Amino acid sequence: MSLIEIKDVYKIYNEGLENQVNALDGVSLEIARGEFVAIIGTSGSGKSTMMNILGCLDVPTRGEYLLDGQPVREKTERELSDLRSRRISFIFQGYNLIPSLKVWENVALPMTYQKIPLDERRRRALEALEEVEIASKAESRPSQLSGGQQQRVAIARAMATRSPILMADEPTGALDSKTGAQVLGLMRQINAQGTTVILITHDNGIAAKADRTIRVMDGKIVHDSLWDGVLVPGLEGAAAGERAL
Repeated sequence: MSLIEIKDVYKIYNEGLENQVNALDGVSLEIARGEFVAIIGTSGSGKSTMMNILGCLDVPTRGEYLLDGQPVREKTERELSDLRSRRISFIFQGYNLIPSLKVWENVALPMTYQKIPLDERRRRALEALEEVEIASKAESRPSQLSGGQQQRVAIARAMATRSPILMADEPTGALDSKTGAQVLGLMRQINAQGTTVILITHDNGIAAKADRTIRVMDGKIVHDSLWDGVLVPGLEGAAAGERAL
Protein backbone atom coordinates (compact mmCIF):
# COMPACT_ATOMS: atom_id res chain seq x y z
CA MET A 1 0.00 0.00 0.00
CA SER A 2 1.30 3.44 -0.94
CA LEU A 3 1.76 6.08 1.74
CA ILE A 4 0.04 8.66 -0.49
CA GLU A 5 -2.48 7.91 -3.21
CA ILE A 6 -4.73 10.32 -5.10
CA LYS A 7 -7.21 9.10 -7.68
CA ASP A 8 -8.74 11.33 -10.38
CA VAL A 9 -8.50 14.42 -8.16
CA TYR A 10 -9.96 17.77 -9.22
CA LYS A 11 -9.66 21.11 -7.47
CA ILE A 12 -12.07 23.54 -9.08
CA TYR A 13 -12.57 27.19 -8.25
CA ASN A 14 -15.73 29.08 -9.30
CA GLU A 15 -17.25 25.85 -10.57
CA GLY A 16 -19.98 26.38 -13.16
CA LEU A 17 -19.11 30.04 -13.68
CA GLU A 18 -17.48 31.70 -16.68
CA ASN A 19 -14.26 32.14 -14.73
CA GLN A 20 -14.07 28.49 -13.60
CA VAL A 21 -10.49 27.34 -12.95
CA ASN A 22 -9.47 23.69 -12.78
CA ALA A 23 -6.37 24.08 -10.61
CA LEU A 24 -6.07 20.28 -10.59
CA ASP A 25 -7.65 18.48 -13.50
CA GLY A 26 -8.08 14.75 -12.94
CA VAL A 27 -4.75 13.98 -11.25
CA SER A 28 -3.77 10.49 -10.10
CA LEU A 29 -0.55 9.77 -8.21
CA GLU A 30 1.04 7.33 -5.79
CA ILE A 31 4.02 8.02 -3.51
CA ALA A 32 5.67 5.23 -1.54
CA ARG A 33 7.14 5.45 1.95
CA GLY A 34 10.68 6.78 1.99
CA GLU A 35 10.63 8.43 -1.43
CA PHE A 36 12.26 11.79 -2.18
CA VAL A 37 9.96 13.37 -4.77
CA ALA A 38 10.10 16.76 -6.49
CA ILE A 39 6.90 18.23 -7.91
CA ILE A 40 7.95 20.78 -10.49
CA GLY A 41 6.04 23.35 -12.52
CA THR A 42 5.83 27.01 -13.41
CA SER A 43 3.65 29.54 -11.59
CA GLY A 44 0.01 28.64 -12.09
CA SER A 45 0.75 25.05 -13.11
CA GLY A 46 -1.09 23.54 -10.14
CA LYS A 47 1.94 22.38 -8.13
CA SER A 48 1.09 24.49 -5.06
CA THR A 49 -2.53 23.34 -5.17
CA MET A 50 -1.24 19.77 -5.27
CA MET A 51 0.94 20.46 -2.23
CA ASN A 52 -2.05 21.89 -0.36
CA ILE A 53 -4.07 18.78 -1.16
CA LEU A 54 -1.28 16.32 -0.30
CA GLY A 55 -0.48 18.28 2.87
CA CYS A 56 -4.12 18.25 4.04
CA LEU A 57 -4.19 22.04 3.93
CA ASP A 58 -7.09 21.78 1.46
CA VAL A 59 -9.40 19.06 0.16
CA PRO A 60 -10.23 18.04 -3.42
CA THR A 61 -13.42 19.18 -5.10
CA ARG A 62 -13.76 15.67 -6.52
CA GLY A 63 -11.70 12.51 -6.46
CA GLU A 64 -10.15 10.41 -3.73
CA TYR A 65 -7.13 11.00 -1.50
CA LEU A 66 -5.85 8.19 0.68
CA LEU A 67 -3.14 8.98 3.24
CA ASP A 68 -1.70 5.72 4.55
CA GLY A 69 -4.92 4.07 3.36
CA GLN A 70 -7.13 6.57 5.19
CA PRO A 71 -9.66 8.64 3.14
CA VAL A 72 -9.07 12.37 3.54
CA ARG A 73 -11.59 14.28 1.42
CA GLU A 74 -14.59 14.07 3.78
CA LYS A 75 -12.70 15.00 6.94
CA THR A 76 -13.59 18.11 8.92
CA GLU A 77 -11.11 20.94 9.36
CA ARG A 78 -10.45 19.81 12.92
CA GLU A 79 -9.76 16.26 11.72
CA LEU A 80 -7.44 17.58 9.00
CA SER A 81 -5.58 19.69 11.56
CA ASP A 82 -5.10 16.64 13.78
CA LEU A 83 -3.92 14.61 10.80
CA ARG A 84 -1.37 17.28 9.84
CA SER A 85 0.00 17.56 13.37
CA ARG A 86 0.59 13.81 13.57
CA ARG A 87 1.64 12.94 10.03
CA ILE A 88 3.07 15.94 8.15
CA SER A 89 5.69 18.62 8.75
CA PHE A 90 6.27 21.62 6.50
CA ILE A 91 9.14 23.82 5.35
CA PHE A 92 8.23 27.04 3.53
CA GLN A 93 10.22 29.58 1.56
CA GLY A 94 9.25 32.27 4.09
CA TYR A 95 10.43 30.13 7.07
CA ASN A 96 7.20 30.87 9.06
CA LEU A 97 9.02 31.50 12.33
CA ILE A 98 7.31 33.47 15.10
CA PRO A 99 9.42 36.60 15.85
CA SER A 100 8.48 36.79 19.54
CA LEU A 101 9.64 33.24 20.29
CA LYS A 102 13.20 32.08 20.82
CA VAL A 103 14.71 29.75 18.24
CA TRP A 104 14.26 26.62 20.35
CA GLU A 105 10.67 27.65 21.15
CA ASN A 106 9.93 27.95 17.43
CA VAL A 107 11.29 24.45 16.90
CA ALA A 108 9.28 23.08 19.82
CA LEU A 109 5.99 24.77 18.93
CA PRO A 110 4.46 22.08 16.65
CA MET A 111 5.06 19.49 19.34
CA THR A 112 2.66 21.44 21.55
CA TYR A 113 -0.16 20.30 19.28
CA GLN A 114 1.11 16.73 19.61
CA LYS A 115 0.65 17.14 23.40
CA ILE A 116 4.30 16.36 24.10
CA PRO A 117 5.45 17.52 27.59
CA LEU A 118 7.55 20.69 27.75
CA ASP A 119 10.78 19.00 28.90
CA GLU A 120 10.60 16.55 26.02
CA ARG A 121 9.77 19.34 23.55
CA ARG A 122 12.82 21.31 24.64
CA ARG A 123 15.10 18.26 24.55
CA ARG A 124 14.01 17.29 21.03
CA ALA A 125 14.22 20.90 19.83
CA LEU A 126 17.81 21.25 21.06
CA GLU A 127 18.75 17.88 19.53
CA ALA A 128 17.33 18.96 16.16
CA LEU A 129 19.14 22.30 16.32
CA GLU A 130 22.36 20.39 17.03
CA GLU A 131 21.76 18.21 13.96
CA VAL A 132 21.44 21.25 11.68
CA GLU A 133 24.47 22.86 13.36
CA ILE A 134 22.75 25.89 14.80
CA ALA A 135 22.34 24.93 18.47
CA SER A 136 24.39 27.98 19.49
CA LYS A 137 21.44 30.15 18.39
CA ALA A 138 18.84 28.34 20.50
CA GLU A 139 18.21 31.36 22.75
CA SER A 140 18.22 33.91 19.90
CA ARG A 141 15.23 35.46 18.16
CA PRO A 142 14.61 34.80 14.46
CA SER A 143 15.39 38.43 13.60
CA GLN A 144 18.96 37.87 14.80
CA LEU A 145 19.53 35.10 12.24
CA SER A 146 20.44 35.17 8.55
CA GLY A 147 18.05 33.72 5.98
CA GLY A 148 20.03 30.51 5.78
CA GLN A 149 20.06 30.17 9.55
CA GLN A 150 16.31 30.74 9.71
CA GLN A 151 15.75 28.01 7.14
CA ARG A 152 17.91 25.68 9.23
CA VAL A 153 15.62 26.44 12.17
CA ALA A 154 12.62 25.60 9.99
CA ILE A 155 14.26 22.29 9.06
CA ALA A 156 15.04 21.58 12.72
CA ARG A 157 11.37 22.22 13.51
CA ALA A 158 10.36 19.66 10.89
CA MET A 159 12.90 17.14 12.19
CA ALA A 160 11.85 17.53 15.82
CA THR A 161 8.21 16.64 15.11
CA ARG A 162 9.36 13.28 13.68
CA SER A 163 6.50 13.25 11.20
CA PRO A 164 6.64 10.52 8.53
CA ILE A 165 6.10 13.08 5.74
CA LEU A 166 8.02 16.31 5.09
CA MET A 167 6.63 18.79 2.56
CA ALA A 168 8.92 21.62 1.42
CA ASP A 169 7.53 24.49 -0.67
CA GLU A 170 10.34 26.30 -2.53
CA PRO A 171 12.62 25.89 0.52
CA THR A 172 15.69 27.39 -1.21
CA GLY A 173 13.92 30.16 -3.13
CA ALA A 174 15.15 32.97 -0.88
CA LEU A 175 18.67 31.60 -0.40
CA ASP A 176 21.95 31.90 -2.25
CA SER A 177 23.14 28.84 -4.14
CA LYS A 178 25.64 27.69 -1.50
CA THR A 179 23.17 27.94 1.37
CA GLY A 180 20.47 26.38 -0.80
CA ALA A 181 22.71 23.39 -1.46
CA GLN A 182 23.27 23.01 2.29
CA VAL A 183 19.52 23.08 2.92
CA LEU A 184 18.93 20.42 0.26
CA GLY A 185 21.68 18.33 1.86
CA LEU A 186 19.84 18.49 5.18
CA MET A 187 16.63 17.39 3.48
CA ARG A 188 18.50 14.48 1.93
CA GLN A 189 19.70 13.58 5.43
CA ILE A 190 16.11 13.61 6.72
CA ASN A 191 15.07 11.37 3.84
CA ALA A 192 17.90 8.94 4.60
CA GLN A 193 16.42 8.53 8.09
CA GLY A 194 13.20 7.21 6.53
CA THR A 195 11.08 10.33 6.13
CA THR A 196 9.14 10.71 2.88
CA VAL A 197 10.13 14.06 1.37
CA ILE A 198 7.98 15.97 -1.14
CA LEU A 199 9.70 19.04 -2.58
CA ILE A 200 7.71 21.68 -4.49
CA THR A 201 9.79 23.79 -6.89
CA HIS A 202 9.84 25.65 -10.19
CA ASP A 203 13.58 25.06 -10.58
CA ASN A 204 14.82 22.15 -12.71
CA GLY A 205 18.18 22.19 -10.95
CA ILE A 206 16.57 21.84 -7.53
CA ALA A 207 14.25 19.09 -8.80
CA ALA A 208 17.31 17.20 -10.03
CA LYS A 209 18.33 16.61 -6.41
CA ALA A 210 15.28 14.39 -5.87
CA ASP A 211 15.07 10.71 -6.75
CA ARG A 212 11.84 11.21 -8.67
CA THR A 213 10.42 14.21 -10.50
CA ILE A 214 6.77 14.86 -11.25
CA ARG A 215 6.12 17.66 -13.72
CA VAL A 216 2.78 19.52 -13.51
CA MET A 217 1.30 21.70 -16.24
CA ASP A 218 -2.18 23.23 -16.48
CA GLY A 219 -3.39 21.18 -13.53
CA LYS A 220 -2.25 17.85 -14.97
CA ILE A 221 0.73 15.57 -14.41
CA VAL A 222 2.56 15.55 -17.73
CA HIS A 223 5.72 13.65 -16.73
CA ASP A 224 6.69 11.29 -13.94
CA SER A 225 10.20 9.88 -13.75
CA LEU A 226 12.81 8.35 -11.55
CA TRP A 227 15.66 10.85 -11.75
CA ASP A 228 18.84 9.38 -13.24
CA GLY A 229 20.72 12.59 -13.95
CA VAL A 230 20.73 12.20 -17.74
CA LEU A 231 19.09 15.01 -19.67
CA VAL A 232 16.83 14.37 -22.60
CA PRO A 233 17.75 16.66 -25.53
CA GLY A 234 15.08 19.29 -25.93
CA LEU A 235 13.55 18.75 -22.48
CA GLU A 236 15.57 20.79 -20.01
CA GLY A 237 15.77 19.35 -16.55
CA ALA A 238 13.94 16.12 -17.32
CA ALA A 239 15.36 12.66 -16.86
CA ALA A 240 16.19 10.28 -19.64
CA GLY A 241 13.40 7.78 -20.04
CA GLU A 242 10.89 10.14 -18.48
CA ARG A 243 7.41 8.82 -19.04
CA ALA A 244 4.77 11.11 -20.53
CA LEU A 245 1.38 10.44 -18.99
